[in-house]
Amino acid sequence: MDFIKQNVLLIGLALVSGAMLLWPMLRRGTAGGAGVSPNEAVLLINREHATVLDVRNANEFAGGHITDALNIPLAELEARLGELARYKDKPLLVNCQGGVRSTNACAVLKKGGFSRIYNLDGGVNAWVQAKLPVVKES
Repeated sequence: MDFIKQNVLLIGLALVSGAMLLWPMLRRGTAGGAGVSPNEAVLLINREHATVLDVRNANEFAGGHITDALNIPLAELEARLGELARYKDKPLLVNCQGGVRSTNACAVLKKGGFSRIYNLDGGVNAWVQAKLPVVKES
């Protein structure tokens, strides 16, 4: 008991640090999209014919994107959900540059009634790091 009293600040710091490390994982679970690695994403595309939704802006998309990806920037996603209506019950792989915007997009899609949403962990950065192909527009 004396140990706890003498080290209450350090114990508090350890608890807060642990919570901060767990927060992204907990938030991802409530955002609506299951996180998948680039390799899992390839299997999803090849085996289940997942549609890829890139939520980056047009310039980022033109700089390099996954083959056959649809581009709807996150800022426009809610207003353009009707364009994705035919994918409501099909696998939808959502990506951005690093994974933050796509997490937010998954929440918008879940709210919009989409049932099979997958978030590419690490976004296009992880895709490229895994040495998977990207299409660049000229």
